[in-house]
Amino acid sequence: FASAELKQDKELVFSAVAKCGRALRFASPELKRDKEIVLSAVAEHGLALEFASAELKQDKEIVLAAFFQNTAALKFASDELKQEEEVLKDTFA
Repeated sequence: FASAELKQDKELVFSAVAKCGRALRFASPELKRDKEIVLSAVAEHGLALEFASAELKQDKEIVLAAFFQNTAALKFASDELKQEEEVLKDTFA
């Protein structure tokens, strides 16, 4: 188990999620809201979207990056974003 201090260390967490996106689950809530961290995590492992903040699950750039890495990641996107026609068009373009 990582200490709270380590879970809040942006450089450490960024390095971890770049190698294993699912490491996002161990990040502090603050870093789960950090777009740079989450984008790195979902680019490496799309299903890491599950551990992103609710706010970032509504971010089109994050969701599309996750989807293009693993199509199953769409299930972790916000309901609102899943329904947006534009997102679906981009997804299948």
